Amino acid sequence: MTRQLLRLATAGSVDDGKSTLIGRLMFDTDSLPLDHLEAVTREDGVPDLAALSDGLRAEQEQGITIDVAYRFFSTDTRSYILADTPGHERYTRNMFTGASTADVAVLLVDARAGVLRQTRRHARISTLLGVEHLVAAVNKIDLVGYDEARFREVEAELQKLAHRLGGVDLTVIPLAAKDGDNVVHRSENTSWYGGPTLLEHLESIELSAPAAVPEEVRLPIQWVSRPSAGERRRYTGRLSAGTLTVGDSVVSLPSGSRSTVTALDTLDDERTVAVAPLSVSVSLADDIDIGRGDVIVSGNDSAHLPVLAREIDATVCWFGETPLRAGDRVALKHTASTVRATVQSLHSRLDPETLDEQDSPVELTLNDIGTVTLRTSSVILADPYLGNRDAGAFILIDETSNDTVGAGTIGTAREVKAGEQTRNDIKWHPSALDRAHRWSSTGQSGATVWFTGLPASGKSTVAVALERALVESGRAAYLLDGDNVRHGLSDDLGFTPGDRAENIRRVGHLTRLLADAGVIAIASLVSPLESDRAIARALNDAAGLTFVEVAVSTPLAECERRDPKGLYARARAGELKGLTGVDAPYEPPTNPDLTIDTTGADIDDLVRQVLAALPPVRAQ
Repeated sequence: MTRQLLRLATAGSVDDGKSTLIGRLMFDTDSLPLDHLEAVTREDGVPDLAALSDGLRAEQEQGITIDVAYRFFSTDTRSYILADTPGHERYTRNMFTGASTADVAVLLVDARAGVLRQTRRHARISTLLGVEHLVAAVNKIDLVGYDEARFREVEAELQKLAHRLGGVDLTVIPLAAKDGDNVVHRSENTSWYGGPTLLEHLESIELSAPAAVPEEVRLPIQWVSRPSAGERRRYTGRLSAGTLTVGDSVVSLPSGSRSTVTALDTLDDERTVAVAPLSVSVSLADDIDIGRGDVIVSGNDSAHLPVLAREIDATVCWFGETPLRAGDRVALKHTASTVRATVQSLHSRLDPETLDEQDSPVELTLNDIGTVTLRTSSVILADPYLGNRDAGAFILIDETSNDTVGAGTIGTAREVKAGEQTRNDIKWHPSALDRAHRWSSTGQSGATVWFTGLPASGKSTVAVALERALVESGRAAYLLDGDNVRHGLSDDLGFTPGDRAENIRRVGHLTRLLADAGVIAIASLVSPLESDRAIARALNDAAGLTFVEVAVSTPLAECERRDPKGLYARARAGELKGLTGVDAPYEPPTNPDLTIDTTGADIDDLVRQVLAALPPVRAQ
C-alpha cells in the first residue's frame, strides 16, 4: 500500500519543547537509526531527545533551535517530513521557511506561560502560508501537575486566538513531550482528557492534493536541456498544479507560443501521466522559445490561466534589519524567475500582540507582517496564493548583499501595460506657458529623433554627431544614449523583454518632456521590438510633437565585424544570453521616417539627412 506523505512544522517560543517533542515522536515510532540514538544517549542510558534535531553546535551549546532542521519518521499508514523551526523572534525567517510547505503546523505552548507573542505571530504566519490544520500542543503539562483547570484556561486562550485568525481549524492537546504523555501513547496522567494523542490526530487528518485537472496545469520551467541525437529539447520543472500527458495541447507563457506534448519523463517508466507535485521533463512538437522562468500551461480553451502581472497586492513578512519603506527596490524571486520590484505602497501592518491591522504604516521593521503593493520591472506569471502555493509565493532579496529580506504571498495580481495604463488618481497638469509662446520666445522648436538598430550598427556615432551639429547651429539638443540611461533613469532594469519595454517607455516619456520644452531630444537605443517603439511614438504624437524614427540598417555581419564591446563574440561563445541579433529578435521598422546604413558612409552626410527630416527652426 502506498503511504501518504504529510508535512508538518513545529513552532512556538523559545524553550517550549519543540525539539524534544520531535525527538519523542521519532523515538516512540521507532524511526531512529541505532547509531543516531547511541550518539545522543547520555551515560545514564537516557536519550537526549532535543539533540536529535538540534544538530548545529551552537544549538547544542545554547539549547535553542537556530536553523530549520528536517527530520523523517513513519507509521504503517503515513510517512512524515517534520520541520523543527526556531522559536526565537530573531529567526522568524526560518519559521517562515519551514511552514511554507507544511500541511500541518504544531504550535508548542508552555502550559505554565500560556499564549505568548511568538505563539500569535507563528499562528498568523501559518495561516498566511495556507497551512490548513493547526495543532496546539500544550506542553509541559507535567510541570503544572497535570492540572485540567490550567489546561482549560490555556485552551480557551488558544480558541480565542483561532477566532481572531478567522476561525481556523485548531486542535488542542495536553502533553508532556519529555515523558511521552499523549504524544504517541495515551497518558494515564490526563484521564480527564478524552481527545486523540498527537500522533492519532496527525494520522486522521485528511489531505487534499493540488488541482489534478488538465485545465489547471502549471509547470514552471527550471532547466532546458539541449537536443541530442535522436531526442528533442527537453523542458524540466516541477508541476505545481494539474496533470500532463502525451498529446496534451499546451501554451508557453509569457510568449503565448502553442505546441503539443510529444513525450514526458517522470523517472517512472510505468507512469504515463504526470500529476502535481511530481517533477517532470517534457518534449514538445515544436521548437518554440522557452527559457528558465517561463511557465507551461494548458492550451485548452477552458483553461484557467495565470495573470501576466506587473503589479501585485501581497502580504509580506519582513526579515531585514533595515526597515522596508515605500519606494524601496528589491529583487523578487518568483518560482524560477527573478525580477526587480519597487514598493509602491504600504497598506497595513499586523500588531502581533492584538492581531489588529494598523493602516498606512510608515515602514515594516524586522519580523513585521504587512500588506503591500509591488510593481515589477517585468512580467511574473502569478496566481493567488490560496489557489496555488507555488505560483502565489515569492521571496524578496536585497540586491546589494544578496540576503533574503522578506517573503510573501500574492493576494491580487494585475496586468499593467506599459504606456497604456490610465491613472484616475492623478491628472496631467499642462505648463502655464503656452507651447507656441515658449517656442516663439526661445526661437526653438522641439522634436524627438529616435535611432534604432542592432548593437554596433553606428546609432550612437550618428547621434553624437547630430547633437554636436544641432548645438553648434544654435539649437538646444540633448542625447539620451542607451548606456547612459541605464546608469540612472533605468538602473533598476535588466534586459528581459519586460525590462526592455519599461526602459523604452521611460525614455519615451522623457523625450516628450524635452521636446515640449523646445529641445531636440535624441534617443539612441537598440529598441528591438516595433510594439515598444510604437509606445514612444504614441507618447509624442499624443502631445502633438514631431517624432522622427531613424532605422540604422547596418547589416549584422558588419556589426559583428566591428563589435567594439565584444558582445557578439561573447554571445557566439555562449557566455552572453539574450543579445539582440544573435539569440534575441530584432524587428526592423516597417515604415521609418528615415533609413540609413553606416557601412563605409560619411557620417556628416548621414547627419545632413537627419537634419533634413526635422522641422525648421521657428523665428523669434
